Amino acid sequence: MNYTTKIPRTLPVLHMSNVVMFPYLLMPLVVSDEESKLVIDYALANDKLMAFFLDQEKDDTGITELANFGTAVTILRMLRNQDGSISMLLQGSTRIKLQKIVQKNPFIMVDVEAIPEQFEEDTEIQAYRTVALELLEKIAQESNILNREMITGLSNIKQAGRVADIIAGNIDLPISDRQKILETIDLKQRFRYLNNCLAELIKQMKVENHIRSNIQLEMNEDQRRYYLREQMDAIRRELGETDEVSKEIMKWQELIEQKNLPDYVKETALEELERLATMQPVSSEYSVVRNYLDWIVNLPWREYSKDRLDLKKIERILEKDHYGLKEAKERILEFIAVKKLKGNLKGPILCFVGPPGTGKTSIGKSVARALSRKFIRMSLGGIHDEAEIRGHRRTYIGAMPGKIIMEIKRQGTANPVFMLDEIDKVGRDFRGDPSSALLEVLDPEQNNSFVDNYINLPFDLSEVLFITTANTLDTVPPALRDRMEIIEFTSYLENDKIEIAKHFLIPREKENNGLAKEKITFTKAALQEIIRYYVREAGVRNLQRRIGSISRKIAKEVAMGTHQKWIIKAEDIAKYLGPRKLTLEMANRKPEIGVATGLAWTGYGGEILFCETLRMPGKGNIILTGLLGEVMKESARIAVSYLKANHSVFIIPPKLFETSDIHIHFPSGAVPKDGPSAGLTLTVALASLFTGQKVRHDIAMTGEITLEGKVLAIGGLKEKLLAAKRAGIKRVVIPEENRETLSDFPADILAGMEITYVQEIQEAIRILLIPNTETVEQKPKQRRIA
Repeated sequence: MNYTTKIPRTLPVLHMSNVVMFPYLLMPLVVSDEESKLVIDYALANDKLMAFFLDQEKDDTGITELANFGTAVTILRMLRNQDGSISMLLQGSTRIKLQKIVQKNPFIMVDVEAIPEQFEEDTEIQAYRTVALELLEKIAQESNILNREMITGLSNIKQAGRVADIIAGNIDLPISDRQKILETIDLKQRFRYLNNCLAELIKQMKVENHIRSNIQLEMNEDQRRYYLREQMDAIRRELGETDEVSKEIMKWQELIEQKNLPDYVKETALEELERLATMQPVSSEYSVVRNYLDWIVNLPWREYSKDRLDLKKIERILEKDHYGLKEAKERILEFIAVKKLKGNLKGPILCFVGPPGTGKTSIGKSVARALSRKFIRMSLGGIHDEAEIRGHRRTYIGAMPGKIIMEIKRQGTANPVFMLDEIDKVGRDFRGDPSSALLEVLDPEQNNSFVDNYINLPFDLSEVLFITTANTLDTVPPALRDRMEIIEFTSYLENDKIEIAKHFLIPREKENNGLAKEKITFTKAALQEIIRYYVREAGVRNLQRRIGSISRKIAKEVAMGTHQKWIIKAEDIAKYLGPRKLTLEMANRKPEIGVATGLAWTGYGGEILFCETLRMPGKGNIILTGLLGEVMKESARIAVSYLKANHSVFIIPPKLFETSDIHIHFPSGAVPKDGPSAGLTLTVALASLFTGQKVRHDIAMTGEITLEGKVLAIGGLKEKLLAAKRAGIKRVVIPEENRETLSDFPADILAGMEITYVQEIQEAIRILLIPNTETVEQKPKQRRIA
């Protein structure tokens, strides 16, 4: 009697290179590739049936194709895992033979023929069945891999073909033998081949047990590994073959031995390899262990690039790549000099602080090129998750190492130049505090044993030259700031920008726009025109954009056939860039009552800040606008309180404070402003408002004030002086306490500037307010500070 399960003629194909399915058997399976997912989705929508075939290699060419025989399978259960893979429980229904392939993309569809199962059994078949069960008993005696209850259950199954398939599906036979048994339709031949396989398996087990019995019970770790390898080799020699998993294990074994790994890493790698050897390739844990092995074996634990220590050559490279930046270059040369003399040195943690566009990131690349080291740049801006630095633990699905370890593995050396950009913009939320995770990375006393959560082994970062960049240190935690050596990058002067444009920006934009062969010259007046009236910045990024815009317009004319010698003059700039976008802030100004010129510091350099005040009938209220912070609001209240307390000195009727509302405004209302250094500007503007005396428009000021009328020191003075210089202001009033600060400033910044130092507010008011001659003549006996 023949019986065949009814199946469709055309089925989608699920194919694998290491799994053979048999009729009647249940098998759990996990798949993750996209083709298999499409096959499963199709099967779920069409009676849950699929064709399961083995991928076979043909003629040792490495090319695989589907085997001729397979099994029709039904999806009993299916679960989609969080990592994107699919877990299934499959049941084989009947043998099938491949007729033809009807579709290859996006997945394979084939026409199949169901193979009827033989149910007529004679005495010879029953004898073969009895021998197979006896061999199975011997296998159970030689090892513990079989459950004796299963053997008993097989004795009760009436269909001999089903018994043969169950045995083949549950015994650890090579894939080729399993496929051969599946393809053998004749039941006698199938049993004959199965029994031969079982007999060979018994021989293998006896050899294995013999080898094991000859091994000493007490042995060190190296001996144990040696005997295990001998055992595996003996088994393979006895079988005369190796499977794919064994090949992979051997590949890992050779790789671990070849790599120059520290002892603790090598020990961990071998332990993980032993775990891998005991796992099934279809297990989800198998890929996790293999990925971990790949990371720890291929990390550059002891691979260092050789440093170039020729100081003169390094100095030439730094000078060639960057204009100015004397302090940063000097510090780098000092580091290299000490390393050359001492031989080894813990990598310093340098922090370049300054406005955008001043060369902080680009000088890091030059340092790597000068030292002949690999360069890594990692932006920290917006990072909120601590795992971005330290990685995830392997217990989590999809766990990966942190970016520090990932980038070092990608570059392949343990001593790169590692630039951590935008360290002042690190975030913090419920996922952790990345800036705290950076403490271990950026501490020379700790980072020689940095532990990533995924790798879970100490990695030496002490040879890495870490360079961090920031626009401001205000948002950098004090503990992190303490671990770094701060090097300030100041705003560029006009002359600096002209030199940078000539030697760096113009050649770069010519190259970027296909104009390398064209003769293009920018006159100094043209560059001054762009710098003064088209860009206003501390760095040179916008200047490069404007030069690039001019270059593109020239490129358009060249592409249309115009070839000439291009000389860009000041009067040509408007033709290329349009009307002037900016004006010199003081050019059209004149002395006014209640309006004072202050200096402000921002993360993008210094700026001119005008303080406007207005008095109106009211009840003594103070109105503050311009998106001011709490510190500036307090400075405004201090200024009003000081003038109230000293109304007699400045000849201000006291009733004015009670019958007037005061409105204080700082223009650019959408830009947040805060800081104590606007206190002097606020006081001078209010003094002008109440006394009716105009404020000198050509003098800028900055300073913090107290209720006693003292002017205190402020920060960011270098950027503030550069802002005044850009605006055409040649005289600045600053606190006396900042006099020593100016001694470190380059002469170019102070050239053409008149600096006036004040200790008291009254001194500043006397300098900054223009005397009202009419008022003085009417009241000659009254004292006025003007």
